[in-house]
Formats: sequence, structure tokens, C-alpha cells
Amino acid sequence: QVQVEESGGGLVQAGGSLRLSCSASGVNARNFAMGWWRQAPGEEYKEEIVCITRSGSKRYSSDSIEGRFTFSRDNVNNTLVLQMNNLKPEDTAVYYCAAASDGYSCGRSEFWGQGTRVTVSS
Repeated sequence: QVQVEESGGGLVQAGGSLRLSCSASGVNARNFAMGWWRQAPGEEYKEEIVCITRSGSKRYSSDSIEGRFTFSRDNVNNTLVLQMNNLKPEDTAVYYCAAASDGYSCGRSEFWGQGTRVTVSS
């Protein structure tokens, strides 16, 4: 069983920065793809925003964050970090970290954290 846990959310003014961290533990966690998703207020579904595969390939899945968000994975500690800069009110959401046993795609992530709330004020 893989356990996923996020930290680092909070309230920030527009233009500010936040850093989210995710840790995954469990058997074969290092072979999983890991990604960040978010669910904005009033939205029914979560949106995948970034994904990194077991081989280290990175994908930005949302055009709205390119140039502002960066992410990296530490395979030794099996952590995933999302650095969010120049935040906008539309980035307000609950951010989730997820792990996928597929290893090469985050689309069918099976293991999810509880989520961490990010609120960006204007």
C-alpha cells in the first residue's frame, strides 16, 4: 500500500509564492508516477497539473501554470515538490498529490493524499 501526504498550503496574496511538498511511502513507491492535481471551488473534477514519471520525464498538464510553477522529485526520499510563483486568484484550489502504479502516466492515479488548500487573495 502506498501512502501519500501533502503539506505546504495556505493563504497568500496574488503575486506571492507557495511551496507544496508531497511524500509517498510504501512498497515500490519509487516506481510510481507522481503528480499534482487541483480542484477549484465549485468544480466537480480534479485537474491534473503536473506529472513526473518513474523515469523522470516531466509534463505540465495545464497551460495556465507554465512559466509560474516548477516541480521536482527526489527519488532518494520519494518526495515531490511543487514551487508556485506569481500566484493568481484563479489558482485557488485544494491541491492533491497522487501516485500511479502505472509508472509512466498520472492519469490513473490510485493513491491520493488528503489535499492541501491554497487560497490566493486579490
